[in-house]
Amino acid sequence: MPLLVHTTPANVRDERPLVKMIEALPPVRGPRGRPRRKPKALMGDRGYGFPWIIAAVVTMGISSLLAPRGSEHGSGLGAQRYVVEQTLAAYGSFRRIKFCYERWGAHFQGFHDLASCVICTNRLRQVTGGL
Repeated sequence: MPLLVHTTPANVRDERPLVKMIEALPPVRGPRGRPRRKPKALMGDRGYGFPWIIAAVVTMGISSLLAPRGSEHGSGLGAQRYVVEQTLAAYGSFRRIKFCYERWGAHFQGFHDLASCVICTNRLRQVTGGL
């Protein structure tokens, strides 16, 4: 389930908006207790594995599962890559997002936000049995 969606131009490196996105995460309510303000762990492929990003994530008190750059071949996500690819494929089913028709970034971000709402609604329907 996507908790936060942030679109950037194509020429922005992956790690640039990561710290601001972590800080912008909304609180997530668990089964009991107060809502979580930050995740327990952060997982990402080698595009996020810069030493300063890993250090920033650890400084925030989050366990870093980011694959370090240049250590091996592949994404470093292993079996969890399917979950990430499944979410990206769900965004790909929306024609307005697959090909960028929009002139302004705010419009494109709006379509991503709407798609996130639809994806979350569909997942909740699957979990609750279509109620």
